[in-house]
Amino acid sequence: MDKQVIYLDNNATTAVAPEVFTAMQPYFCERYGNPSSIHRFGGSVAADIEKARCQVAELLGAGFRDKEGHATEIIFTSCGTESDNAAINAALNALPERKKIVTTAVEHPAVLHYCEELSRRGFTVELIGVDRNGRLDMAALQNAVDENTAIVSAMWGNNETGVIFPVAEIAAIAHARGAYFHTDAVQAAGKVEINVEKAGIDFLSLSGHKLHAPKGVGALYVRRGIIFSPLICGGHQERNRRGGTENTASIIGLGKACEIAKANLAEEYRNLKQMRDAFEARLLQSIPRICINGASEDRLPGTSSVSFECIEGESILMLLDVLGICASSGSACTTGSLEPSHVLRAMGVPYSSAHGTIRFSLSRYNTPDELDFVAEKLPPIIARLREISPYWEENSNGK
Repeated sequence: MDKQVIYLDNNATTAVAPEVFTAMQPYFCERYGNPSSIHRFGGSVAADIEKARCQVAELLGAGFRDKEGHATEIIFTSCGTESDNAAINAALNALPERKKIVTTAVEHPAVLHYCEELSRRGFTVELIGVDRNGRLDMAALQNAVDENTAIVSAMWGNNETGVIFPVAEIAAIAHARGAYFHTDAVQAAGKVEINVEKAGIDFLSLSGHKLHAPKGVGALYVRRGIIFSPLICGGHQERNRRGGTENTASIIGLGKACEIAKANLAEEYRNLKQMRDAFEARLLQSIPRICINGASEDRLPGTSSVSFECIEGESILMLLDVLGICASSGSACTTGSLEPSHVLRAMGVPYSSAHGTIRFSLSRYNTPDELDFVAEKLPPIIARLREISPYWEENSNGK
């Protein structure tokens, strides 16, 4: 690249950590055996996969081990989307007499679109709303969960705003009605402390490329004792719970990434939160008529969703891109749509602000100097766009 890139789109994907890349390398050309083979060359790879399974379990606070010391509550998948779909599918099959799914209006499309498909197959899907700060309507959730509910699915931390849901409380509501609870922790894993046992989690999804492991690998935690029917049927891999030859190198990478994340969790949380808070404070000081979405709530430490009134987010992104600054106008899965994101609509963000919303998301590789540079360059960009925006003049009289 000709210019330095300041990458602030880590909720979309992260760089593979150097230590992760190093851990993966032997499994491409040296230790390439099939872990399902009975010979020692493949069997040693199978042992390495079991080590990675334990590394994932330790990040999630999943303490159960079988008599061989294996973390059998962890299933390796291809991504967070597969994990989400597999969890909901398993709950519906485990409780076939129940035909209702309760989820939130701000879930990732991996959950919402699958629930839309299930509704076409005759299941009832109830979406629980949020308030202007992204806070879940817990009274509505309590009323929605009944004896016909098979599963409640609520994300741990929102991918656009970073707002964290009270998952332990939601799990308790689900369990009180005999339903299962699933949480999409794709954005939260490795960023905030997770203990599936203390929180009462039945299913938890994560994805490697959100925590400095490669794309194409994920994991699903399934609490022991739950009857699990596979979404993908085939061979006997993953203890007959997910068919398909294991993506060994990426699984090893995911395990290493989880080990690193657990070891540095507190320090990284503190550093990311300090950078984010200082960045937001500078923007609020230097740019009029902006809003930090979800600012009053507990949020993921590296996520900042900023709404700039009366201008288009795409225009902001293009001018930032000229400077080598990478951000997004929402989640990467909705890029290309001219409509405000479903998360901002559910929060009731005014149309004039929702269209000008930018998500900045940080990782351990960002620095305060990078954030200072962006905070310096943003005010003139916003001023320039507002000068040529008819909406700015119409809605604020230039003030």
